[in-house]
Formats: sequence, C-alpha cells, structure tokens
Amino acid sequence: MRSLISLVTLFVTLVSAATLKVRAPTPGSLSQVTSFGKAPTKAAFYIYVPKKLAESPGIVLAIHYCTGTAQQYYNNSPYKTLSEQYGFIVIYPSSPHSGTCWDVSSKATLTHEGGGDSNTIANMVLWTINEYKADKSKVFVTGTSSGAMMTNVMAATYPDLFAAGIAYSGVPAGCFVSASGGVDAWNGTCADGRVNNTPQKWAQVVFDMYPGYNGTRPKMQIYHGSADGTLRPSNYQETTKQWAGVFGYDYEKPESTKSNDPQSGYTRTIWGPKAQGIYAQGVGHSVNIRGADDMKFFGFA
Repeated sequence: MRSLISLVTLFVTLVSAATLKVRAPTPGSLSQVTSFGKAPTKAAFYIYVPKKLAESPGIVLAIHYCTGTAQQYYNNSPYKTLSEQYGFIVIYPSSPHSGTCWDVSSKATLTHEGGGDSNTIANMVLWTINEYKADKSKVFVTGTSSGAMMTNVMAATYPDLFAAGIAYSGVPAGCFVSASGGVDAWNGTCADGRVNNTPQKWAQVVFDMYPGYNGTRPKMQIYHGSADGTLRPSNYQETTKQWAGVFGYDYEKPESTKSNDPQSGYTRTIWGPKAQGIYAQGVGHSVNIRGADDMKFFGFA
C-alpha cells in the first residue's frame, strides 16, 4: 500500500513539475518562457503580456543595452506601461554573453537563419505570434546601445518579421563585424566612428544578410546623441546612410529637416516614408527612450 501511495505521490509531483514548466506567462508580470522551439544560442526569453491584451495583439521586441538584462530593461523602459494602454505584448530577450552585450559581430548572427543571437530572438517572436495569434503587421523592434545595434541587425536579417524599428544610440547593421568571426566581439574602429561607407555600400551589407529576399522591409527611425563618447556620433550618419540606401533614397537630399523636433535641441531628418533620423544635440550615450513618440511611429497611437 505504501508503495502504491509513493507511486501516486511521485506521479502527481511529476505532473505538477511538467505543468509548471509549460505554464502560460502570467498577465501583468514579467515571465520567462523556457521552451519556444529552436534556440541556437542561450539568450533567455522574457515576456510581458498585459492584463488588457488586445484581440490580435501587436508585439514590441525591446532589446537591452550592454551590462543590462531583460529585467532591467523591463524596469527602466516604458514599454510595459504602454502595453497596458495599447494591449500589445512585449518581448524582452536577455543576452547570454559576458558583460551582456549582444552578438552583433559573428557571421552566424549577421545571417538570416544563421544560428546566432538574431536567430534565437527571431524564434521568440515567431513563438509569440503563434501562441497569441498576434497581428503580423504590428510587430516592432527597438533597443538601446547594444540593443540598438541588435535592432538594426534584426531589421536586416529578419525584415519579413517587423513593420518598423527604432534604434536608440547604436551603429549600422554589420559595422561590428569581426574579421576573426568572433562572437560578441568589440569593434573599436566602428565604435570610434572610423567606418565610413556610401549609402549603397551600407545597403549592400543589409542585403547580404538575407540573400535573395525581395519582400517589404521595416521602416526605421534612428536616434543618436551629438556628445556620445561610447558609440561616436558619426555612427548616426552611417546608420541613417544605411537605411536611406536600403530604400533607395538620396541621402544628400532628404525630404525634410526640422530643428527642435521632437524637442528643443533635437533635429529630425526624413529621407523618405521609411527612413528618418533624430539627432540629439548635447546628448551623450544613450538618448532617453521617448515612449509616446515610439507609439506614434509604430502606429499604436
């Protein structure tokens, strides 16, 4: 009899453990998803599902900076609050690397389905789309510093996943490429602003990350500070060159340039409907997130 009771107890324990492992994320709190399909790297997947989830919700992929974590970006960015207002889901990936920068340097991460961090993050997005029947036309990506670098990489390697991207103080996609093929490698030449390419050459870097892709690409908004001492200000010009080049806009002839927009000391330049930059005079690393403006750019507001 005791043996039977022990077996029943063990069975209940195993069932409970299995249930916990696959338990759905708790609305209104940051939850970790441990099983989401193919995960070629050890990047962790955290998700915020709002209590007021929209029908066919949108998704915002929010990518943290170096030294940061998913939990810190969750706490220090406005997206969880905005998700309750607009009903979208927020994905917060967490870097597996020492120093918690993202791998934006290896061939694997700079290649569509290449097996790097970008591949793992893309699979987080696909899992969320399928799990919550999300609106595929309302999937967006944003990030700060290393997260901004990865924002540009995600837009380049998985253009079919995203409708728009906002990069806060990053570098062009492919600028941190490592000659040695190193994962999560630092590139001082790029960081110091000593990489200078034409819009066409930068665009080709993007095209080479997903050869043969001829579909739509996300519209992009690039923020950078003029006093950035970590990722030098010329990275603003190089990144905006890249996206203007991708969309075939004439970089030397923007559609409009407006001072003190969206605030005093900031200058907004629009090259075309899908590429714009905002240069923050006197601002260092990094430009503060402008959540309400992000919502307008993403089309929620």
